[in-house]
Amino acid sequence: MNPVSDTVLERLERLHESIVRVIRGKAEIVDALIAALLARGHVLLEDVPGVGKTTLAQAVARSLDLEFNRIQFTSDTLPSDIIGISVFRQDRGEFEFMPGPLFASVVLADEINRAAPRTQSALLEAMSEHAVTVDKTRHRLVEPFFVVATQNPIESTGTYPLPESQLDRFLMRLSMGYPGGEEELELLRSSGVEPELARLTPVLDAAEVIEMQNLVPEVHVAETLRAYLLQVVAATRSHEALALGVSTRGCLAWQRSAQALALVRGRSYVLPDDLQDTAESVLSHRLLHADPLVGDGWQRSRAERAVIRAILDGIPVPR
Repeated sequence: MNPVSDTVLERLERLHESIVRVIRGKAEIVDALIAALLARGHVLLEDVPGVGKTTLAQAVARSLDLEFNRIQFTSDTLPSDIIGISVFRQDRGEFEFMPGPLFASVVLADEINRAAPRTQSALLEAMSEHAVTVDKTRHRLVEPFFVVATQNPIESTGTYPLPESQLDRFLMRLSMGYPGGEEELELLRSSGVEPELARLTPVLDAAEVIEMQNLVPEVHVAETLRAYLLQVVAATRSHEALALGVSTRGCLAWQRSAQALALVRGRSYVLPDDLQDTAESVLSHRLLHADPLVGDGWQRSRAERAVIRAILDGIPVPR
C-alpha cells in the first residue's frame, strides 16, 4: 500500500477549504460530496428548502475549473431541453447537433422531482452511460461528468418522485440538515453566503480531478472488510422490514464510496469507519420498505436510514 502523495493531499485540502468557506459547519457533507466526485458517482441532495442544497452544488462548481450548467426542472421540461436537438442546416444540407445544458462537467439538476418521468429517465440514462443518443447518433459527454441533483422530499404537489430503479443511479443520497446555532448566527452577521460564493475561484482543473479519480480503485480494501460489507448487504436482503434489499450494484457502489472517502481522508486503505460513514448515504435509497403505510418522501427516507443504522448496530465491526 503506497501512501497518498503530498500532491494529492494538498489538492484535496484546497478543494475542501474552498467549499467550506461557503458551506459552514457541514464538513462531513462536503467530504462525502468530494468522495462522490472522486468515485465517478452522482449525488442526490434531499432536504427541505432553504438549507443550502443549491449553494453547495454551486460552491463545488466554482471550486473546479470545469464547465458548469444549471438545469431548473419544471413539469414541462422536455428531454430535448436538457440533451439537445439536431438542427437542419440548409447551407450544408445536413443536420447539426446542438448540445443541451447536460454537456458540462458539473451539472446542477435543480428540483429533479418536478420533471416528468420521461425527462428524468433521459437525465439518468446519461448519468449511467455518460453518453446520449440523438437521431441514432451517440454523443459522449465530457469527462469528468458530475451531476448534483436536488429535491424537496416534503412537497408533493406537481412532483414526480424518482422510482427505486432510477434512485439506484445515484451513488449517494445526502441530507444537509439545518446549520448549527453558531453557523446560523454567522450567516445572519454576514447577510448570507452570496458574497463569499461570488469570491470563490477554481482550485482544481479537469486533469487533476481525473488523476485523483484514477487513484480510487487502487485504495486497498482488506478481505475482512469485504466480508463485513457483504454481511451488511445480505442482512438488507433478509430484513423483515424490507421488501427489497441492496443489489450487487449497491455493493460495488458502497465499496467504491468507502475507497473514495478513505482517499479524501488522506489514506490509501479503507478502515471500518469509511464503510460505516458511507453506509446510510449509499445504501438507504437502494432499499424498498415493506410497510406501505410508511409514507413517501421524508418519512420513507428516514425509515430506510433507520433500517441501515439498525443493521450496522447489529453486526460486529472487524478489528
